[in-house]
Amino acid sequence: MTGQRRAILKALEGDTTHPTADMVYHKVKKEIPHISLGTVYRNLKMLSESGHILEIEIADGPNRYDYRTEQHYHFHCDHCGFVYDVNLAYQQALNDELTQAGFLVSRHDIQFHGQCPKCQGQLSH
Repeated sequence: MTGQRRAILKALEGDTTHPTADMVYHKVKKEIPHISLGTVYRNLKMLSESGHILEIEIADGPNRYDYRTEQHYHFHCDHCGFVYDVNLAYQQALNDELTQAGFLVSRHDIQFHGQCPKCQGQLSH
């Protein structure tokens, strides 16, 4: 674990905003001024592939990163772009149903879309 990776993990730890690579870069740059954006991208990819963090793919925007690695779901606000953790129980039964249909399922990701409570309040005024 390099110092750069430790700094990236530290930047993500406790951050529930699910930051983009650019957001992580700006946070880590305060601690390691000479770090490049490319280095942050490469390390985020490595940390994601090794299971230290989750990479959340966003169809219409930059991917987000999550320190929480246990199976959980996300809500993506189509208005402000914020990504929230959703506190619903992981539905293992979905994996089991696909396994019974002949698929080899390791996990599944569900991402809900719509408007967060904050944006609903802003749009109704």
